[in-house]
Amino acid sequence: MNTSDENYTVILLGPPLAGKGTVASRLSSDAKLLHLSTGNIFRENIANETPLGIEAKKYMDGGNLVPDEVTIAMVLETISADPGGNGYLLDGFPRTLPQAEAFQQQVSNPEKVLVVLIDVDDEVLIERAASRFTCTQCGQTYSQVVPSKEEGVCDVCGGELIRRPDDEPEVTSERLKVYHKQTEPLVAFYENLGILDIVDGDNDPDTVYNAALDIVAKKMDLQ
Repeated sequence: MNTSDENYTVILLGPPLAGKGTVASRLSSDAKLLHLSTGNIFRENIANETPLGIEAKKYMDGGNLVPDEVTIAMVLETISADPGGNGYLLDGFPRTLPQAEAFQQQVSNPEKVLVVLIDVDDEVLIERAASRFTCTQCGQTYSQVVPSKEEGVCDVCGGELIRRPDDEPEVTSERLKVYHKQTEPLVAFYENLGILDIVDGDNDPDTVYNAALDIVAKKMDLQ
């Protein structure tokens, strides 16, 4: 069993529609990493009424953003526990350069932090969004690359598949502008540390996943 200092932390970066969720789900299973999202960490702390959860809830109830120091403290506290595998996979954190800098300074084993960026051209993402269908019941998504078995019907729950208004090209373009503004400084930061690996996300889902798994397996020396 690993101690917290022996655990790896894999940070997954990438734009909306890059397929991070699919990669994260498969990677957590194959590399024995506990998949954590900041949303789940927040919900768990608030539900359990931890001191950090209570503090975060005050900001959220007031309609304010939770300060970085509270978010970082929650993440660090969560990953200090033994996951029972090889470590953690962080999805959705860090979002900003200050979060990345503070996390790297405070994490107990910075030499075991790996960063994987799924890089996709904006034009490809806009096209993906425009051709995406979403289940009204469970939220499962489909596309021309990964279609549902029956047109208009979700494979998972049988719900109706629709095109969402926020998948329109203009909306996707705005989302990507926000992403680039937030994330490009993170990419430069991790590049300077020498811990960033980039996967070409323009490829099909299996190729993208296998490239990400190959990177993580080599860095973590998985057999």
